[in-house]
Amino acid sequence: MSFSSILELIRTHLSLLVLALAVVISALAVIYTKHIGRTEFITLQKLEQQRDHLNEEWGRLLLEESTWAGPGRVEQQARLRLNMLVPTVDMTVVIKP
Repeated sequence: MSFSSILELIRTHLSLLVLALAVVISALAVIYTKHIGRTEFITLQKLEQQRDHLNEEWGRLLLEESTWAGPGRVEQQARLRLNMLVPTVDMTVVIKP
């Protein structure tokens, strides 16, 4: 087979070669995009799981805050730490204008 006959064979089958090359490139592109999509989906799932854990922690912190800021607790701490007490009727002074 001579070089010119090989060139002639390539010319006659050029469209077939281009089509085969396009199919291979397209298949590789599909594989790549599928891989990227799966990777991004895994990242999304991890971030959603992290969000859920943070929401749970936020709920616990809100509950703890409401417990610490309750009126009974504030009154108890005022008595213990500051030696405060609820004023009696004798301690109350009314100022009239």
